[in-house]
Amino acid sequence: MTKPSAEDFDKLLRPHLGHLYRIAYRFTGSQADAEDLLQDLLMKIYQRPEDLDGVERIRPWLTRVMYRMFIDNRRRYARSPIHLAVDNTTEDGDSLYDNIPCEAPIPEEQRSRQDQSKILKRALDRLSEDHRLVVMLHDVEGFTLEEISTVLDSPIGTLKSRIHRARARLRDLIGELPI
Repeated sequence: MTKPSAEDFDKLLRPHLGHLYRIAYRFTGSQADAEDLLQDLLMKIYQRPEDLDGVERIRPWLTRVMYRMFIDNRRRYARSPIHLAVDNTTEDGDSLYDNIPCEAPIPEEQRSRQDQSKILKRALDRLSEDHRLVVMLHDVEGFTLEEISTVLDSPIGTLKSRIHRARARLRDLIGELPI
């Protein structure tokens, strides 16, 4: 395949950008890192259009490529002798993205949702990376088991077991955590 025109590339990938950004944000936990990961993915694909040949379902394929890039970046970072300290917390110790505004009109409901969101976020943070990833992909992003199998290159039976264990652990953690 020859290098696609910018218009063809845009037409092919634009419908998937919102989804890819959400996934990148879930992987990285920060807006800047998610944008960088997505940009790196798009540059990689644009430079190697032959990789798109034979791809039947582009969304799971793109997610898989991005996940592998994320893991590679993380490994590279772990081996790096220089780590920059970035603190994504407010003065209260809350994460900056925990306080996304709620559209609930009643303050009590809004506070209750914020409390539930904080508990869920803390519980998700305490899950192992494998468990957090399958829960986010399946329960939050709505990927099918077949798509997750493609993304993570894992058998469906393993994923079913992992999702079951992750949900059970999440229930336990939510019950343990104070508000």
